[in-house]
Amino acid sequence: MWNTAKEAWSAGRTTYGGWLSIPDPLVAETVGGLGFDWVCIDMQHGVIDYAEAREMIRALRTAGAVPFVRVPWNDFGIIGKVLDAGALGIIVPMVNSAAEAAAVVAACRYPPLGSRSFGPTMASVLYGPDYFARANAEVACIPMVETRQALDALEEILAVPGVDAVYVGPADLSLSLGLPPRLDNGGAFEEARLRIAEACARRGVVAGIHATAALAPRHAAAGYRMITVASDHRSLVEGMGRDLAAARQGAEVPPPASTSPY
Repeated sequence: MWNTAKEAWSAGRTTYGGWLSIPDPLVAETVGGLGFDWVCIDMQHGVIDYAEAREMIRALRTAGAVPFVRVPWNDFGIIGKVLDAGALGIIVPMVNSAAEAAAVVAACRYPPLGSRSFGPTMASVLYGPDYFARANAEVACIPMVETRQALDALEEILAVPGVDAVYVGPADLSLSLGLPPRLDNGGAFEEARLRIAEACARRGVVAGIHATAALAPRHAAAGYRMITVASDHRSLVEGMGRDLAAARQGAEVPPPASTSPY
């Protein structure tokens, strides 16, 4: 199976993903070789456009990774283009109703399961001549739950045929609940976090969430099985900032795992 993340979900396993906001194939191929269960290219809040996403998908496949893409919006056209470029998972922001979730599914699936237009030019190069026959089963369709409206419509969204997972955007969900935009909050956010996981388990839909390695155990314990644990931009800022601080303090810094000087 190309989409080994989806295969892991079918087996009941938890998957851990990486997140890309930097528009560079070298970064994508490097992260893709680290062993994440899937790697998501962020076209919504990163600075990545379609042409860059296309080359990053190719780089991820070269590294043996499973490429997901978060598209800018619930738009039939861009969903189709990134699927034709080889994305194996589509994360769609701000899905607030069953009708909007159904539109996501329709864009992700070929007829008779949806209305995706045929033309997988790059995808057929990456995955071979049987791409069309396998695409509906391989592509993961993932609406985001990140607003109070989505919480109110949660059961209806989860009941839409073809929704493989829902992905929680903690910052936007927090804002919608009147809380600061953080990856973790108490109160209404914590209630919503647990409620989403429980509803997904009942409906047989994978619960996903944007997180960090430190938060991952709590999410996994609650039933989340699609957990982002690292991002390129955050890791760059934290890692280089830590090394600079250590150097200025005269501390010894462990040598990098890679032997590359770059």
